[in-house]
Amino acid sequence: MRVVFIGSFGLRVKGTMRWRALPMAKALAVRGHQVDIILPPWDCSEDGGREWEEEGVGVHNIALPPRFPLLFHLLVTWRLVSQALTFKPDVVHCFKPKAYAGLSATVLWFLQKLGLTKVRLVVDSDDWEGWGGWNEIGDYTWAQKRFFAWQERWGLTHCDAVTVASRTLQTLAWNLGVAPRRVFYVPNGAAINSRFPIINSQLSTSNSPFMPRTSRFTVLLYTRFFEFQAERVVEVFERVAAEVPEVKFLIVGKGLSGEEEKLLCLAGQRGLADRIVYAGWVEPTELPRYLAAANVAIYPLDDNLLNRARCSAKLVDLMAAGLAIVAEDVGQSSEYIEHGRSGLLVEAGDVEAFAQYAVKLLRDESLRKALGGEARRQVYEKFTWEKLIERIESAYCREGEVNE
Repeated sequence: MRVVFIGSFGLRVKGTMRWRALPMAKALAVRGHQVDIILPPWDCSEDGGREWEEEGVGVHNIALPPRFPLLFHLLVTWRLVSQALTFKPDVVHCFKPKAYAGLSATVLWFLQKLGLTKVRLVVDSDDWEGWGGWNEIGDYTWAQKRFFAWQERWGLTHCDAVTVASRTLQTLAWNLGVAPRRVFYVPNGAAINSRFPIINSQLSTSNSPFMPRTSRFTVLLYTRFFEFQAERVVEVFERVAAEVPEVKFLIVGKGLSGEEEKLLCLAGQRGLADRIVYAGWVEPTELPRYLAAANVAIYPLDDNLLNRARCSAKLVDLMAAGLAIVAEDVGQSSEYIEHGRSGLLVEAGDVEAFAQYAVKLLRDESLRKALGGEARRQVYEKFTWEKLIERIESAYCREGEVNE
């Protein structure tokens, strides 16, 4: 089968295409499909016009047109669609029903209706984009928010199939009127050859100047910061530090609009500055060493629609690294973590219980190893792209076809 993926942005800055679309494409290529990814690298303009291959997947960045208002968006969309159709694909899979991928899906839908293409159109949703979702935190104008909310509703209901990354998104698609047989649940997965080694004491030492020198009591927060209220996480830090005076908090990630500065400021005000090691954004090739420096990982989530709809690749990374995790039970958390077996789940907003679970893991090495080992086993048993790929192939089959 010839498959083309269309993205709304490039591979380097935002996560969807790098951590969801590309691994999915590689898994399809292993299954014998021809897969190409077409990207509009407006967020990384130096990639404009560049092409390369990754593990059998062709990656094509369109050349960006001059940035004239409105005309730029129309030309980007047309270049994405026209290049996609030059491959004569059986399937075009658009990643996100908004922005350029959403616009491309709209064009392809009308080309279908006009009889100008027989391509099967699939739309992927890995976040809730409209009201209650990214519209609430994205730096968008009022007009953009209205347009993105409309795009999401229209795009999910005007395609041949929808792939969704979470159970919440699955339900939202059904509520929009998409027939259940056309909605395919495909959560984020891990690559079978993970870049993450099993966490052990030998890997806890690194030459990086940003990493804590004491690895016995290190709590990792691997995040983008918008998932939680900073005050609540700092309170967890404070309670853990009161119980485990030697603890260090390793923070990996960068916020959307400087949210990390608020958390670091609050930590300083609570007298925790000397316990914080802030690494910021880390190159993917360096990430395994940072995860290996931790004893325990925490995964805080406010209970809201945005977090319930998300399927974080970061949680998959933590499990693949074999870390013992304390996570708030929101959205996909319980889909991945079995409480008491592959991690510990706590009710959202229960700061006391969250802190006590973290303390419990810091003090109990055997429990850490047991939970971390089971987390790694479960993610590779249930959530590798190689195991999830049949669901994607099912989305690509037309009604009445049999997926060989």
